[in-house]
Amino acid sequence: MFDLDKWQEIFSTISKNKLRTFLTGFSVAWGIFMLIVLLGSGYGLENGVRMEFEDDAVNTLWVNQGITSMAYQGYKPGRSIRFTNDDYDNTKKVDDVEYISGRFTIWENNTLSYKNEFGSFDIYCTHPAYGIVESLSPIKGRFLNAVDIAENRKVASIGKLVDEALFKGEDPLGKYIKVAGIPFEVVGVFDDPGGDRDMSRIYIPISTAQMVFNRGNRLGTMSMTIGDASVERSKEMEEEIRDELAKKHHFNPEDKRAIHICNNMEQYERFMTLFANIRLFVWIIGIGTIIAGIVGVSNIMMIVVKERTKEIGIRKSMGATPGSIISLILQESILITAFAGYIGLVLGVGLLELVSKNLPKTDYFSNPEVNISVALLATLVLVVAGALAGFVPARKAASVKPVVALRDE
Repeated sequence: MFDLDKWQEIFSTISKNKLRTFLTGFSVAWGIFMLIVLLGSGYGLENGVRMEFEDDAVNTLWVNQGITSMAYQGYKPGRSIRFTNDDYDNTKKVDDVEYISGRFTIWENNTLSYKNEFGSFDIYCTHPAYGIVESLSPIKGRFLNAVDIAENRKVASIGKLVDEALFKGEDPLGKYIKVAGIPFEVVGVFDDPGGDRDMSRIYIPISTAQMVFNRGNRLGTMSMTIGDASVERSKEMEEEIRDELAKKHHFNPEDKRAIHICNNMEQYERFMTLFANIRLFVWIIGIGTIIAGIVGVSNIMMIVVKERTKEIGIRKSMGATPGSIISLILQESILITAFAGYIGLVLGVGLLELVSKNLPKTDYFSNPEVNISVALLATLVLVVAGALAGFVPARKAASVKPVVALRDE
């Protein structure tokens, strides 16, 4: 039942010690404010890194050509390793390889044209699985398929920015663009979460490109997804692929410069572990700051009890129970803590919202935010902490004997 007299008494006590109550509440509010801001900033960094990984599927391995740095089996160092279609076929057989694509790019003549429109764009020659590896999202039509590869079709899937630059709102599907002067039919338009540069690409079948641009059976890079394989298994796959390519191209398997393997899954797990540790560190710092404020609340309540010793003695002599004394002190403690914490919570969330709306998104920081569950947990921590802060002074107040209290000066 709501006791108006008790709350009037609590507010009266607080109003008599405005500065002391303000400084104590400020320390609590500052602790919550810093906790929310630090957690939100941590999430902003995490979101930025996640956006970097959105460019490709997370569970990917990328195998790139390199130059040998060790002599091996009579071969001198300094040899360039060049991948072929056979390397693609052999790597595809490695256990846990889900989707795999070879790739090379056309740099020497990357001009595209449609009617009177011209532009220079990145020309990627790939297998169909590359759309999965790069997490491409079709907007119109489709990406490359197996029939395109088998029949050496002259087709292309173009990025959204290529569509806008060349077709100016005209439907591109079924139209022919010239790629380095050679006509290719547009079969699809795609979007890419990796950003504008990735949407300035076009993709053509690798088999067609090898034939048309005189690349023989050469590849540049091999990329693959590895399904649900663990990080440990992905490392094993790295070694298996390296060993297989070392046999084929006659280089030392220990020569890390001969080929370069980028394990996106390992990097992603490393970043996620780092951010989990950062969040733990932030919680430790934030809770430490809150505890400092709670200690201040507890000290205030100790002083309040000391100043009101005679009053408490009179209450007890008139029949007040220990429970009522404890309740009075606890309510005052929780009120100060919860109100100050709420102010800190609102200010912290407000600052994050302001930053999120006005700060441009970057590759390493995006959408700083705090989960609602975190805010609720912080509020719960405050209420519990406020109760704990007032409990010791409340017990001391409840244990005061009326005779001793009345003699207090």
